[in-house]
Amino acid sequence: MSGLGFGMEEEPPHDPHPQRRAAGVGVIAVLVVLVAIVVIIGRAIGGIFGSGADYSGEGTGTVLVVVHPGDTASAIASTLVHDDVVKSSSAFTSAADANPKSRGIQPGTYRLRHHMKAAFALDLMLEPSSLVSYTVPIPEGFTAADIVARIAADTPISAAALNAAMANPASLGLPSWANGHVEGFLFPATYEVVPGETATQILSAMVTRFDQAANQVKLASAAPRTGLSEYDVITLASIVQREGRLVSDYPKIAEVFFNRLHDHMRLDSDATLYYVLGPDHGPLTATDLQSTSPYNTRKYAGLPPTPINSPGQAAIEAVLHHATGPYLYFVTIDRAGHTAFATNYQRFQQLVAQSRANGVS
Repeated sequence: MSGLGFGMEEEPPHDPHPQRRAAGVGVIAVLVVLVAIVVIIGRAIGGIFGSGADYSGEGTGTVLVVVHPGDTASAIASTLVHDDVVKSSSAFTSAADANPKSRGIQPGTYRLRHHMKAAFALDLMLEPSSLVSYTVPIPEGFTAADIVARIAADTPISAAALNAAMANPASLGLPSWANGHVEGFLFPATYEVVPGETATQILSAMVTRFDQAANQVKLASAAPRTGLSEYDVITLASIVQREGRLVSDYPKIAEVFFNRLHDHMRLDSDATLYYVLGPDHGPLTATDLQSTSPYNTRKYAGLPPTPINSPGQAAIEAVLHHATGPYLYFVTIDRAGHTAFATNYQRFQQLVAQSRANGVS
């Protein structure tokens, strides 16, 4: 017996390319890992941009969402996803595409809710009541201190922040001829303050509004015709604003002050003295009248060093286009606020007696 192969295993076939086979297995493994990663990333991206995933309810809680000027529907959608209002960008953009009114979304801060159905979020953004802002009315004749108190009372901006902003007048855009003085240049109007707006921004907006009014009345070209500088026009306008009660009397009140300035008389304005004593000071005393404050126009001739409040456009125009005549005195004559005028001190005293008889002074 030859015994060929008896009791022995058969030798397996020989693989001529063992390295190529191993490499193929490795490539398949890498591809599997890459596919898994792509799926994971795709799901994440799809949740934000393309899957259409959406919440089902009207949401809970409160969240403030900011829409910036120029934001597209896609940009707004990304913000809403980031702020956890809607579940996916595509859900919101689809809702926006289906609603032509979506083009009317205005820049601003909106009060929305977390986890909202995209269509509900869109509807809420189209409601004017969802826009968050603080309305701040600033009347004519408010001082800078009054304005700080009003803004601090009506908005989240603190008085400390406002005072700090006013201490840096260069940041407010004041006219160069204001010489860094804020008083008189925070124009009286109604302002809308949005969440996040800073003290510097709101005060700058008021200065910008002053610039607009100054351009409307042609302050730069009209001031020289009065013989006053632009700054002095605003200073005198602030006195007219405080002394007058009816706009119709403003030009004649301005006339009185121009005549006094021309004749080198004291202005004798109680309003300028009350500016330093405070509006709640009460009747002026003999001691008050001897105050050495430069705002005491009962003691010193000429204009005070700064405006004493923020005059409105009517008061500024009254100074630029004041009446012409001989009057040197005026007094509020009745409770309706009418002003009476006199050319001499004797007649003025008669008007003062009449004013007191009417319970005005």
